[in-house]
Amino acid sequence: MRLFIQSEILQPFEEITHFFTTRHGGVSGGEYTSFNLSPYVGDEEENVHRNFEILSRQSEIGTSDIIFPYQVHDCKIREIDRSFFGLSHEQRQHFLNGVDALFTQLPGVVISITTADCVPLLFYAPEKKVIAVAHAGWRGTCAGIAAKTIETLVGKFDLSPEDIFVAAGPSISPSVYEVGREVVEEFQKNDWNLSDIFSQNDGKIFLNLWKANEISLLGSGLQKNNIEFLCRCTFTESENFFSARRQGILCGRMLSGIMLKQA
Repeated sequence: MRLFIQSEILQPFEEITHFFTTRHGGVSGGEYTSFNLSPYVGDEEENVHRNFEILSRQSEIGTSDIIFPYQVHDCKIREIDRSFFGLSHEQRQHFLNGVDALFTQLPGVVISITTADCVPLLFYAPEKKVIAVAHAGWRGTCAGIAAKTIETLVGKFDLSPEDIFVAAGPSISPSVYEVGREVVEEFQKNDWNLSDIFSQNDGKIFLNLWKANEISLLGSGLQKNNIEFLCRCTFTESENFFSARRQGILCGRMLSGIMLKQA
């Protein structure tokens, strides 16, 4: 398998580039084998650095152009504008800490998020040349991070939701994502229709993160034809993707990113 895969719905837009990395082609070992792209999970710093260099060569983007936040399964959304690049290294880290979604209109900047079961969402609004990324684990999904990202883009850029395209990358599938009763209760508190997103089998409860995020996106006014779920399961495809549920929290992470190309 290749270093990264792409979405069919975003590929026709020649003015952007995007990717969902796999676990293939890197230099990391152990539970990070081999293409770990997160510096926050215990992998050796040199290995992560080399993996970013490999991604840079294969995707023709500079490593210094890749921006990703320190995610906390919340709904904080940040814009990457020109002022970000005037910040010191420490200030940038503070700016990105506790953030689970980014957006920008700046060309040549890759905004990205890391995942290992959660749903990575890439957004593109071609009319206004706006891109965004969001990290949708169960907590963020429950709190509506997909819808809040759409709301932010629509409000700031005077967009129509119907003009936004979204691709959802590899993540844990509904057939294997077993959860506890406390997860059901959180969704109930947030007024979700539980029958739409939960199923039971042999006394176990399973959550459909794909359906939940689709519901959020459609409820925000997106057209169904503008939404693509790759439907690749991180848990069952152990040879291709990292999975925190399968391997434990200290495992590698995939990177999902999108960039507006320089004119």
